[in-house]
Amino acid sequence: MAFIKISEQPSLYNDLEKKSIHELLTDINTEDKKVALAVEKAIPQIEKLVEQIVPRMKQGGRIFYMGAGTSGRLGVLDASEIPPTFGMPPTLVIGLIAGGDTALRNPVEKAEDNTERGWEELQAHHINTKDTVIGIAASGTTPYVIGALHEARAHGILTGCITSNPDSPMAAEADCPVEMIVGPEYVTGSSRMKSGTGQKMILNMITTSVMIQLGRVKGNKMVNMQLSNQKLVDRGTRMIIEELGLAYDQANALLLLHGSVKKAVDAYREQQ
Repeated sequence: MAFIKISEQPSLYNDLEKKSIHELLTDINTEDKKVALAVEKAIPQIEKLVEQIVPRMKQGGRIFYMGAGTSGRLGVLDASEIPPTFGMPPTLVIGLIAGGDTALRNPVEKAEDNTERGWEELQAHHINTKDTVIGIAASGTTPYVIGALHEARAHGILTGCITSNPDSPMAAEADCPVEMIVGPEYVTGSSRMKSGTGQKMILNMITTSVMIQLGRVKGNKMVNMQLSNQKLVDRGTRMIIEELGLAYDQANALLLLHGSVKKAVDAYREQQ
């Protein structure tokens, strides 16, 4: 069966330059409404991937995201949010983008066409069989990602991927492919739109569910978040008040002493 890139099929809309601003915004929103439904259909695939990640991370494994362009940037974004949100070291979820950090702001010519570079970067991180490599590519054809997944899988490392096309070359290299079929983009081929939105949703789902499974959330609260600004210190203080019934000043002092809501609550209860 021939591989067809649904994500690069012609837009369902035409003469965009003739539309009013209201029409443009309404049309884009209409297309965006399809994203959550596409992600919903992919939940069984996402579940299969997360189920295999959790036991690996409990043994000290890591998640590596691999992508180019928008996909790479979204992987780096999700990885960068794990330490402040869940109080985990930045070495547990790592985003790698074709062309390196320069590519976060500026396109790096032909970086995504190198089939060997991704695996070289993973080796530099001393990747092992407790780790997971997740490729992100709307097209499902990015050589940088495919090469990395192929080598990772050959070395017995769990591989997953997020793509907007069924039966892609990238999915063929993944133990747990996630195929999120959002359809043609509003601007033909502009995968920063629906594909990017869906990728962001799935990355959120993967890391949030993994971190909850690893005990980094209590009830529904970020009890391990980093206290990196006054807003978060205040939020943490109020969590402690709710949990222990202390006065604000006492809860605040306890939080600042121990550095996280969880540590503060645990320490207080040990002393009682």
